[in-house]
Amino acid sequence: MWLLVSWIAIGLFIGPGWLLEHEGSHHKEGTTKMEESTTHAAGIDTAKEVLSVAVHGGDQSFEVENLLSGWRRLAASLAAAGVTRVGIEASGGYEGGVVRHLRAVGFTVMVLQPVQVKAYARLHLRRAKNDTLDAQMIAACTAVMEPPQAAPDERLAELAENLTFIEQVEEDIARLKVRLEHVHDTRLRHVVVADIARLKRRRTAEMIRIVKALRHHHDLAGRLDLVRSVPGIGERTALALIIRMPELGRLSREEAAALAGLAPFDADSGRHKGQRHIAGGRARLRCALYAASLPAAFRWNPALVSLYRRLVDAGKPHKLALTACARKLLIYANAVVQRGSPWSPTTAPP
Repeated sequence: MWLLVSWIAIGLFIGPGWLLEHEGSHHKEGTTKMEESTTHAAGIDTAKEVLSVAVHGGDQSFEVENLLSGWRRLAASLAAAGVTRVGIEASGGYEGGVVRHLRAVGFTVMVLQPVQVKAYARLHLRRAKNDTLDAQMIAACTAVMEPPQAAPDERLAELAENLTFIEQVEEDIARLKVRLEHVHDTRLRHVVVADIARLKRRRTAEMIRIVKALRHHHDLAGRLDLVRSVPGIGERTALALIIRMPELGRLSREEAAALAGLAPFDADSGRHKGQRHIAGGRARLRCALYAASLPAAFRWNPALVSLYRRLVDAGKPHKLALTACARKLLIYANAVVQRGSPWSPTTAPP
């Protein structure tokens, strides 16, 4: 009590300005220390021809061409600004070149999903949007996010591009098969059938090429053999697992399922118990696992045959049962890579 009265008396004698100034000096000192400890980050908003760049914590923003000469100027400008971490929003592949270049010259590059940046903008009630503002928002988001635990495997980045091409060829084949159902002219049917055959030959050739490239690396070849030992996982699905999920073998079963978009998320609120749905994740990997689940659950994997039958007999829909089988295939693949030993029914995860 005596101490409180003393401080009031001092305040009345010397005026409140000194106290506020004294308090403000500590605040400024703390702010300065905080700013000094803040990660130097930059954000890049990507377009086909131009990269909009902003440095976090300052007014520096500029644009460079989205080609090699522009990437070099960008790297020099970021280094001069003291930037160590760069965030860039995934933009349909247009970000690939600058990401590889910046990583090669020593920057930590985080490829952010659009939903992450959008959620950060909503958190800060930001509605205005243009290229410069987007770059600033990406920079701010990058500054507060944890960097990845390990640098991406560049070997898999190149293989992923080849695998995407194979997937696109398969999509073309599927479209042509649908078109064939509605073509009745004999000559046109021959044209479509020939196109399908040509694309299948291309798919086979590209598969051979990608497997050969992967087997040049001893560690990747070993992982491929481990995953292929799981009944129901063929070469095509094994490639998708190795290339699309480099984290395989270092994740828990729940983390692996969530990363592939095969985890059923709760939708409860209060007394309301909503229906569980899968969402998000790596779409191309999920599609590969779902396609493999059908033959695995009907023929190749006895554990999945039993799981599918049990779910269907319990009244679960066909698609739900197949999704559960796809998730189980992923869990099996994660387990064999984690153990470093091939599939065995006696050691299979429940």
